[in-house]
Amino acid sequence: MNNKVAVIGTGYVGSCIAYTLLIRSMAQEVVLIDKDKYKCNAEVKDIRHGVPNMGSSRVYAGDYKDIKGCSLIIITAGRNRRIGETRMDLATDNLDMARLISNEITKHYDGGVILIITNPVDVVTLMMTKWLALPKGRVFGTGCSLDSSRFNCIIADHVGAAPDAVNAFVIGQHGEGQVPFWSKVLVDGKPVSFDSETQKEIETQITEISGYIIGGKGRTHYGIAACVGYLANAILNDRGITVSVSSVLTGEYGICDIALSLPSIVSAKGIKRVLTEPLSEEEYTQLKKVAARLQEQIIPLCPPSLSVCQ
Repeated sequence: MNNKVAVIGTGYVGSCIAYTLLIRSMAQEVVLIDKDKYKCNAEVKDIRHGVPNMGSSRVYAGDYKDIKGCSLIIITAGRNRRIGETRMDLATDNLDMARLISNEITKHYDGGVILIITNPVDVVTLMMTKWLALPKGRVFGTGCSLDSSRFNCIIADHVGAAPDAVNAFVIGQHGEGQVPFWSKVLVDGKPVSFDSETQKEIETQITEISGYIIGGKGRTHYGIAACVGYLANAILNDRGITVSVSSVLTGEYGICDIALSLPSIVSAKGIKRVLTEPLSEEEYTQLKKVAARLQEQIIPLCPPSLSVCQ
């Protein structure tokens, strides 16, 4: 193990991700960065108290200069969603913060994958990809990885199987524009199908579950931290996995210059390849509608100098 990870933003999500990395001993060093230095140091001290019993990783509070030498930079900083808000309601506030973070990363970056969690993750992924101008695949967002995990769990509950027996993806936009990839659902390695009523019921559960969790506890953080841990393991140990993550598309399914989630192979350098398996006619139509709607939503948020707005 000879990896270093930076986590930018030490709210519930960022601190939970750091804790996940440490208890699984995935990184030699984990540096936490936050504008609130007191809180950042407090999170570090709390996490460190469990390290002697869980592994030998080093965790410390740092600054942007400490991203040098990182194999992975995780960005969680941003305002959280309030009850009743959509992820797009966060766009203006969180893009302002993402721009500042991009500027700081540019000053000190010397390599590594940049993984974005901040919502609206597809919009932030698009803009940070353009601002940072790194090699293709080096910047990507968690996108529909959490939606896919929820999809797997809900299907598993429905059919009475273990969650790891289900292989299913959600593609498209994280949250409001998700498109369940029904035509490729596997249980125990075998294709399964559901009637339209069951599909609709499951789709409703996937769409509404985050609102339910936020309504009950004010936030979601365990699920996304586990998804990030899965991605981090693939990046830090160069283990190619296929997961639905958000990246700027360059012609896949006729979609360009916008970030959406598609099943992608993730390894040490980030996204190695975006997969374009055949979609059903309905899935293709839904995906194109999501792309068109997101394109319209993005235009007023982008500076006119960036190609996505032209």
